[in-house]
Amino acid sequence: MDIPTYPASRAVFLEDRQLLHALFGRLQPRVSELTFANIFLFRHAHDYRITSCGDAVVILGRGYDGSAYFLPPLAGDIQSAVDCLLGDGLTLYGADRAFIGRFMTPSEHLLVEEDRDAHDYLHRRLELADLPGNRFHKKKNRISYFSSRHEYLVEPYSSRHLKGALDVLEVWTGAHAGSASSSLEHEASATGEGLEMVEKLGLEGVVVLVKGEVRAFALGERLNAMTSVCHFEKGDPFLEGVSQLVDREFNRKCFTDCVFVNREQDLGEPNLRRAKLSYHPVEMVEKFRIRHLS
Repeated sequence: MDIPTYPASRAVFLEDRQLLHALFGRLQPRVSELTFANIFLFRHAHDYRITSCGDAVVILGRGYDGSAYFLPPLAGDIQSAVDCLLGDGLTLYGADRAFIGRFMTPSEHLLVEEDRDAHDYLHRRLELADLPGNRFHKKKNRISYFSSRHEYLVEPYSSRHLKGALDVLEVWTGAHAGSASSSLEHEASATGEGLEMVEKLGLEGVVVLVKGEVRAFALGERLNAMTSVCHFEKGDPFLEGVSQLVDREFNRKCFTDCVFVNREQDLGEPNLRRAKLSYHPVEMVEKFRIRHLS
């Protein structure tokens, strides 16, 4: 499909997958936002649009506060595209240190802000698959608690699990309805659509079945040659230990040739931050916001 020239843009469509997937394959990103599935599933939440700036392909978006930004350009003359879009008053979101080192020249006219709430949690996949040593004893205890009380099966996610997974999502969403997070509704919507479109989006995952019913699921994809990314992980909040189990099984059974797994960001939510830190990341993939000072 044709891509308009900036400042014109258009919505992101499923038909863009082949192009964007190929661009991401060449880019080998470390930042979790930079996959086609993520952009497509959160296209409404962030008003993602595609444009071309010179010969560079660029994704435009909006934060939950409505502020306009652009993601790091994906191909072409990236430097010229960055200069053009920053000069037009847009904020660059999702730049990691490697991108800054390559394309950003220090200047008193640029404001570079670290965005801790958006940092991705990077883990060694085998650590989350095996949960070795004392650092993970609480995770292992919760899994043991669950497995001692329930006979369960773990299966690769497929369309036959869709209804059960959507039921889990509904229970999970209801249990978090009192959350102050502005992203909850968008997260639930994206998760539901992801469950429905796993094959079209190239997602893979696992489900935990208890008495034949889905009680937890995890979905993700390959982020780069060495890293998977877990986009969605949901479990019955009233079934202790099932969330720890599905996380372990995702890393045991999916993307087993990957060294690392990216578990995305915490959005500044204290409970989510504590939960993610409890899995002992080996690195935080730092992200920055960059804009011209007015």
